[in-house]
Amino acid sequence: MPGMNQRPDGRYADFQDRYERGNVASPPNSARVIPAQRPSAPYQPGDGVPYESGPYPRRRGKGKRILISILVVPLVVLAGTYFWVDSKLRKEVDLGKVIDRPAQGEGTNYLIVGSDSRKGMSAARRKSLHTGGSAEAGQRTDSMMILHVGAGGPALISLPRDSNVTIPEFRGSDSGKMRPAMGANKLNAAYAYDGPQLLARTVEYNTGLHIDHYAEIGFTGFADIVDAMGGVQMNLDKGFTDKWSGADFKAGEQTLNGGQALAYVRTRHAFAGSDLDRTKNQQKFLSTLASQVATPGTLLNPFALYPVMSAGLDTLVVDKDMNPYLLAKMFFAMKDVSGGDGKSVNMPVSGSIGGNLQWDRPKVKQLVNELKNDDPVTVTSDR
Repeated sequence: MPGMNQRPDGRYADFQDRYERGNVASPPNSARVIPAQRPSAPYQPGDGVPYESGPYPRRRGKGKRILISILVVPLVVLAGTYFWVDSKLRKEVDLGKVIDRPAQGEGTNYLIVGSDSRKGMSAARRKSLHTGGSAEAGQRTDSMMILHVGAGGPALISLPRDSNVTIPEFRGSDSGKMRPAMGANKLNAAYAYDGPQLLARTVEYNTGLHIDHYAEIGFTGFADIVDAMGGVQMNLDKGFTDKWSGADFKAGEQTLNGGQALAYVRTRHAFAGSDLDRTKNQQKFLSTLASQVATPGTLLNPFALYPVMSAGLDTLVVDKDMNPYLLAKMFFAMKDVSGGDGKSVNMPVSGSIGGNLQWDRPKVKQLVNELKNDDPVTVTSDR
């Protein structure tokens, strides 16, 4: 019996069969039921969905990715530089082995040393730099300074190498054994006897200042840094010559290369005041060097900054607690000294004993108290 919707002649079933097999056209659109769509609301600021207009909508998140790149890439470069510098530092000085140390005061004290190390220098290089000696010659200190960094402003105090000081009892840096006091000596003799640790011990004993960090650079590294910078511009008050250091300068503005800069900071035979005049030149040059390195043209240009850092790091000897941040802090404090925000003085002297400079003890005590309390330095040296 045919179904309710089937015609007696079977035509409906035939039509349905052919329609399902695609042999007839689809029913007209009017026969379809199209579900009603809810109209979308217009975009309102703050909806969290970026507005898209035009035939080609913008990619969502593109601006965010660019912003992340801008922030992340410099951080990655900065972190890489930090660890690269840290890996280059020669952390060879253990101030923790220094005995009978003074209590720490306010601020931070760096002992900065320029040594006459010729290690790794060829005979031709030693001749061009007028260093004399041999590559295996024992090291001495050509310059010694205390850089104090604190709330009272940076202070750079030169310690003349001919200072008459007491070398106290100390623990040998290699043997670990106690050694008796050596009595009155030149300050640079402490370094010659037992290196950086005895020098730090002697400075602490004779000043009462706690040395927090140590930094030392040799002849080669010093000259290479200056050359990597393309020279250092100096304005010399007067000209002078010194056959021992190779100095031959005229007064006025000039650019010193590495060899000339080394001659400038080493010269002492050209001056009546000998060691005291030389320490003033050393202060002036180091502050000028720091000021010229710490410019946007160098700090923000990796092609200028990396050669300068690389030139000095291989010969830079520091204490075991030194890191790139503390090194940068030291460097910028030296820059501030020349910028007028700090002070540079010689350790006050009152005369000489046997050719060695005698410190002015009342003034030294006042200076040390000012540094310990992080007060601005008011003490001046007579020369």
